[in-house]
Amino acid sequence: MILVTTPTGQVGRQLVSRLLDRGLAVRVLARDIGRLDPAVREHTDAVEGSHDDPSTLEQALDGADALFWLVPPNPQAPSAEAHYLAFAKAGAEAIRRSGVGHVVGVTSAGHGWPAPAGLLSAAFAMDAELEATGAAYRGLSMPFYMENLLDQRDAIREQGAFYLTFAPSRPLALIATRDIAESAAALLADLEWSGQEHVPTFGPDRLSPDGMAEVLSDVVGQPVAYRQTTLETVATGIAEQGGSEQAIRDVTEMLAAQDEGIYDDDWATAEPTPTDFRTWSAEVLHRGVHHP
Repeated sequence: MILVTTPTGQVGRQLVSRLLDRGLAVRVLARDIGRLDPAVREHTDAVEGSHDDPSTLEQALDGADALFWLVPPNPQAPSAEAHYLAFAKAGAEAIRRSGVGHVVGVTSAGHGWPAPAGLLSAAFAMDAELEATGAAYRGLSMPFYMENLLDQRDAIREQGAFYLTFAPSRPLALIATRDIAESAAALLADLEWSGQEHVPTFGPDRLSPDGMAEVLSDVVGQPVAYRQTTLETVATGIAEQGGSEQAIRDVTEMLAAQDEGIYDDDWATAEPTPTDFRTWSAEVLHRGVHHP
């Protein structure tokens, strides 16, 4: 039995499907089981609750062989580290009590980065808590999600541009959520592994934002330009939406670390995943741009 947290999220939803396709027994833990796809409800054991509650998580782990772990985003959290550690401490307590032997977590690439990295540092702190349980752990270490561009579909369609803070010509490591789900499914389907490792999981491209714009122009059938924005503009936007000073630091430190190369060392050793940026753009982003 495999317990999947965040089963209605981008990664968790795809992971559940892949595990069921492999004929594996799956239990899901969801805040609202009413949001589960009916087919998932039919073919899984569903527990309602949050995995930041140790007692709920321990109940859900009863009889489980492995746990898929992902901390859901919460822009309103007082700080990214407090948010991640609240989940991680609850998870560690439940893992110890249940005795579950294998955990696959979704984390960030860039372990060992010497400077504060906001949201990414919070993910590293989560890893440390989970690893301290002694369970076999694989931290799937991620770069920039391609799906982050889905929020820019309107800008691509209406302005012919997308906006990030990164240097136009510096390659940016990318990953599609479908490949995160597949990597997690492969690990959870075969629990012969042991020990604790961070596993850099990167897409096959080495595209800069300007290179991404060239691909997008070709795929969507209209000129698309990359427009570099500033950390100050990002900070102003977060503040206007009611974000705290800590929330601003969490995001801007992350963006600065990404632009300064936090992923570079892991990029050198990562096994490339199948989905390149052109394929993802054609199959996912293109649909959102032309069919809003």
